[in-house]
Amino acid sequence: MAKITTPNDELRPEYDETSLKNGVRGKYAAQYAAGTNIVRLAPDVTAAFPNEEAVNEALRFVLKVMDDAKRLARHCD
Repeated sequence: MAKITTPNDELRPEYDETSLKNGVRGKYAAQYAAGTNIVRLAPDVTAAFPNEEAVNEALRFVLKVMDDAKRLARHCD
């Protein structure tokens, strides 16, 4: 005969268990996938940029340099 075990309750006391019972898995998954593009940056890269706008500005600069380089390469051929 198999012994019946009960799961360990690891829920912290500050969480209200009644508010956790009505959750719907994946309720916002489609909206999240459609409207976000999250990229994790390495810690050294994160340290170099103070905020989101600084990262975007640097990436726009890289895109411009790449575009300029392509145009120059076509011109030299």
